[in-house]
Amino acid sequence: MATSLVAYFSASGTTARVAETLARAASADLFEIAPANSYTAADLDWTDRSSRSTKEMNDEASRPALAVDAPPLDGYDTIFVGFPIWWYVEPRIIDTFLESTDFAGKTIVPFATSGGSGLGKAPERMASLTPDATVLPGKLLNGDPSDTTLRTWIENL
Repeated sequence: MATSLVAYFSASGTTARVAETLARAASADLFEIAPANSYTAADLDWTDRSSRSTKEMNDEASRPALAVDAPPLDGYDTIFVGFPIWWYVEPRIIDTFLESTDFAGKTIVPFATSGGSGLGKAPERMASLTPDATVLPGKLLNGDPSDTTLRTWIENL
């Protein structure tokens, strides 16, 4: 078992590709944070005020159900948590994951993909949801970062 876990949510496959590369570069285990009800293209239309993603992001209490419970974190020291940026923060399904798992004593490293914004308030929000963990500032990982680039980032955490 690796001492690191890369847990990620990916709506379109972009974050999944980065997560797979990161897991390889970090010699980490990989876990997909999947919703119980998959998102459709219409659900993800952020320009539609009635779309599922817009409704979730406008509701601070929204916690979409997970398809599969998170694995036990007993053997992991570091958990990389990846997601696309939605409304300058992490999607609500990440909040579900963080609140349904015991991160006491763990280090959480956010990473995100985005079409045009940075991590925004995601690290601060994630820290408020996991008060017994250490949440690092994280990094935006757009494009297809190489194993070498990711290993250098990991070494400098």
